[in-house]
Amino acid sequence: MTQARRRSARRVAFDRGKFPTVAFVNLATAPLGLDLHKLVAVLQKQLDRDFVPIWGYPARLYVTEKPKPGEWQLVFLDDAVAANLSGYHDITKNGQPISKVFIKTTIAAGQKVSTTASHELLEMMIDPGAQMWAQSVDGKWYAYEMCDAVEEEEYRIDGVAVCDFVYPSFFESWHQPRSVRFDHLRRISHPFQTLRNGYQTVSDGKSVKEVFGSRAKRRDFTTHEVRDLHRSEYRKLLMSALGNVKGARSRKRGGSKP
Repeated sequence: MTQARRRSARRVAFDRGKFPTVAFVNLATAPLGLDLHKLVAVLQKQLDRDFVPIWGYPARLYVTEKPKPGEWQLVFLDDAVAANLSGYHDITKNGQPISKVFIKTTIAAGQKVSTTASHELLEMMIDPGAQMWAQSVDGKWYAYEMCDAVEEEEYRIDGVAVCDFVYPSFFESWHQPRSVRFDHLRRISHPFQTLRNGYQTVSDGKSVKEVFGSRAKRRDFTTHEVRDLHRSEYRKLLMSALGNVKGARSRKRGGSKP
């Protein structure tokens, strides 16, 4: 079994029968730019006030140095190298999901730590295994990510910037343009739209690629934004593993024919 498939097998053990507690752990040496307790309080307000009424999946957030078994984690690290050295990847040793915010990488890309943390938290809440997809009318599969398409759209809660997020209607092809609300800030006008400064992970069932809202976003994504250990990279591993399995089955069936 490949490493990607082993990770996938462990992810299905998440206990979705109860609402999670998310432990915020700061292992970064670089400054966050704001007090972590204030950030977590703001994210709890965004979750309770804005996100849960739409998506219906609450969580309790808190700051700690030692997360308990069974808790999800959002970990602050300097960069992907630090994540590898610390052993922080896609799941904890207890089989729970982790989201990572790379402080140095985020700041170098001209992004805010608070917005990035909001982005990672909201996406983890709905698809902790980074394995859900929605199909559009053209047959393509779009990653079920809450913030990628509206990535650089933000608003403030108690003076702290947080990320815009899409609504379930965003992933429902039958809605006519502007017929319903597609995201919190009303920037989206139709299903599966990618805003100018956003991107999405798209699959044809065989391979996975990113689509961008503009050339500038494509340039920034490839030259300035480091996506190592990001959810989108994990999706590619899963799709690749799935493709290999399907290919092997197809070859086996073909070989059995007279």
